[in-house]
Amino acid sequence: MTTGEKNDAAEDERFMRMALEEAAAAAEEGEVPIGAVVVCDGVVVARAHNRRETDADPSAHAEFAAMVAASRALGRWRLTGCTVYVTLEPCLMCAGLMVNARVDRCVYGATDPKGGALGTLYDVSHDPRLNHEFEVTPGVLADEAADLLRTFFRARRKK
Repeated sequence: MTTGEKNDAAEDERFMRMALEEAAAAAEEGEVPIGAVVVCDGVVVARAHNRRETDADPSAHAEFAAMVAASRALGRWRLTGCTVYVTLEPCLMCAGLMVNARVDRCVYGATDPKGGALGTLYDVSHDPRLNHEFEVTPGVLADEAADLLRTFFRARRKK
C-alpha cells in the first residue's frame, strides 16, 4: 500500500466515522441506524441520517437526504467531485440517484444482502447501459456499521 493509499484509507475512515455518528443519531430517534456524509474536495458539504419514520417519507434514506442537502449547499444538481459515505450499501433508489447526480465515488460500510445495489444484488455503479459510472469502495468500518444495525434490530425484536 502506498502512502497515498494509506492517506485515502485514513480519510475514508474519518468520513465514515462521521456517517456512523449520523447512524447513531438515527437510532436515538428510533430510525434504522444508517448515516451518510457527502464530501466535496475534502470538505463535508452535507450530513444526514434515516428519517423515514419521522418524516413518513419512503425516500428519506440517509444518503438520499445527504445528496439533496449537498446539491442545495453547492447550488448545483451535479455532484461531480463528490464522494458519498454511507454506513450501509445503498439500495436501488439511492444508487440510482448517485448515477443521476453524477457522484464520483461511494464509500460504504456494511453490505446489504437484501437490497444492495452497488455490487451485492445489482451493480448500478458500473452498468454500461446507464449514462454515468462511479467508483465504489466497500467495507470501510463495516463491522461497526453492521454492529449498529444488529444492535438496533435485536432491541426492536425484544420489544
